[in-house]
Amino acid sequence: MPFARRLRHARRALATAGLFLLAALFSLPLYLLVSVSLKTPQETAESPFAPPSSFQWGNYVEAWQRDAGTGTASLGESLLNSAIITSGSVILILFAGSLAGFVLGRRKSRMSDGLYTLFLLAISLPIQLAVIALYPAFNAWGLLGNPVAMIVFYAGLLTPFAVFLFTGFVRSLPVDFDEAALLDGCTWPQVYVHVALPLLRPALSTVAVLTGVAIWNDFFGQLVFLLGSGNETLPITVYTFSSQYASQYHLLTAGLVIALIPIVVFYVLLQRRIVEGFSAGIRG
Repeated sequence: MPFARRLRHARRALATAGLFLLAALFSLPLYLLVSVSLKTPQETAESPFAPPSSFQWGNYVEAWQRDAGTGTASLGESLLNSAIITSGSVILILFAGSLAGFVLGRRKSRMSDGLYTLFLLAISLPIQLAVIALYPAFNAWGLLGNPVAMIVFYAGLLTPFAVFLFTGFVRSLPVDFDEAALLDGCTWPQVYVHVALPLLRPALSTVAVLTGVAIWNDFFGQLVFLLGSGNETLPITVYTFSSQYASQYHLLTAGLVIALIPIVVFYVLLQRRIVEGFSAGIRG
C-alpha cells in the first residue's frame, strides 16, 4: 500500500477515534443523570459513577407523584404547561415566520431589504433584556403567570430568527413555481399555501426543532413570569424540586429525565431535516 494511502487511512482512523472520544465526553453527563435516577440514595453515595446494580424505576413514579410545594404545579401539570406553551409558540412562529419570509424572499425593494435588516438586528436581542423590559408591562396588565402571554412572548422573541431562515430558504427556490401558479390563476396567498409551504418543509422542521428546544428548556423567562403562579413549566418545577429535595438526588434526576424525554423524542423525529433546512437558509 502506498505511503500516501496509509497516511490517509491513519488520519481517518485518528479522526474517527477523536469523534468517538468527544461523543463519550458529551454523553457522560447524560449517563450520570440517568444512572443516578435509577439508584437508591445509598448506592449513589457509595458509587456515583458506577452503573446501577438494580434499576429503581420507582424513583420516576415517586418523582411524578411528589408535590413540588404549595401553589406550585406538579410534575404532570408542568409537563402539560410546557407542552401548551411550546406548541402554541412554535405554531405562531412557523406561521408568522414563513409568511414574512415568503414575502421578503420574493419581493425585491428597499422596504423589504430594510425590514429584513430589522429582523436580523432583532435576532441579537438577549432574552434577559426582553424580560426586564416586558416585566412591568406584564405586571400592569395582569399577565404574569398567564400561559397565553408566554406564547406571545416567545413568538415575538423568536420570530426574527424564523424570518431569517425562511427568507434565505425562499430565495434559494426557483421563481418558476410561483410564476406557473400565477399563470394558472392562483393568487399570492394561494401560491404561499399550495406552492411555498410544501417546498418549505425542511425549513419548517428546522425552525420547529430549534425554537421548540429553546422554549422548552428556557429557564430565566419562565422563572420570572411563571414562578408562584401555579402554571409553572417543567424547568421551574424541577428547580423547585432542587430546593425541596436537595439531598434526594434520585428524585431530582428522575424529574430531570422526565423533563428531557419529550423534547429529545421531538428532536429525534425531526433531526433529518435540520441540517438540510439550516444549510438552505444560510445558502440563500
